[in-house]
Amino acid sequence: MRQDSLVPRNLAGRVGLGVPLGMLLAFLLLPLLSVFVSMGPAKLIAKLRTESAYQALVLSMQTTLIAVAVIVLFGTPLALWLAQSSFPGKRVVEVAVQMPIVAPPAVAGVGLFLVFGEGGLLGGALSIAGVTVSFTTAAVVMAQTLIAGPFYVVTARQAFDSVGAELLAVSRTLGVRPWATFWRIMVPLAAPGMLTGVALSAARALGEFGATIVFAGNLPGSTQTMPLAIFTAMQSDFEVAVAMSALLVSAAFVMLLAVSLINRRWQRVTSGRI
Repeated sequence: MRQDSLVPRNLAGRVGLGVPLGMLLAFLLLPLLSVFVSMGPAKLIAKLRTESAYQALVLSMQTTLIAVAVIVLFGTPLALWLAQSSFPGKRVVEVAVQMPIVAPPAVAGVGLFLVFGEGGLLGGALSIAGVTVSFTTAAVVMAQTLIAGPFYVVTARQAFDSVGAELLAVSRTLGVRPWATFWRIMVPLAAPGMLTGVALSAARALGEFGATIVFAGNLPGSTQTMPLAIFTAMQSDFEVAVAMSALLVSAAFVMLLAVSLINRRWQRVTSGRI
């Protein structure tokens, strides 16, 4: 144990700290672990072999991949701009970007409907052009992107902030173009944070519920993602809902664990290059 550690060393101090920590960890983990212990692995897998579960899984994976691709494509320039720029009102922009994180997802769904729904700010013009957005698969992607996007932007912005300004200055003095500096210096050093942002946004998009059901509906095979399928199964076959919940928890855990291992390896490689 570190000499400067604030963790108590005496028995009374450890017990006093351990009891609330144990209670908090139990509260955080038991609800997630319970989906794995209520049924055996074989039964969990068997319950997933339903048409509704398969359709919801395929749709969730497709929409999540598209949403994450859109988030990275548009979120990376935004994160870089926030990290490298200074302008009046920057704090307001930063807070606005983070609003979907704290706003109720249902509110985000209502906002999407008011903008892109039929008769909305933009939905009316889209309807005239023969384009319908609400209650389609595209609406699912839009809801996931809105809710999950800030997780990537905030994390990537922090990663870009952590890159030493002196390295960028040296690159500029050597005549390296900004685009090359971004790819050769900024991205390798910020990659662990960017990957963490990708994992967080993917996990959030995969589990998105509120905005999706408001803006896209709950149409099997079209807009019914895994969280919506779980909600539907709760009313008809609870064991199917448990099996799908276990699958979602497992997918999120695997994504975060994989990114953690990749980040550790990446940091070792980049630290050896610098």
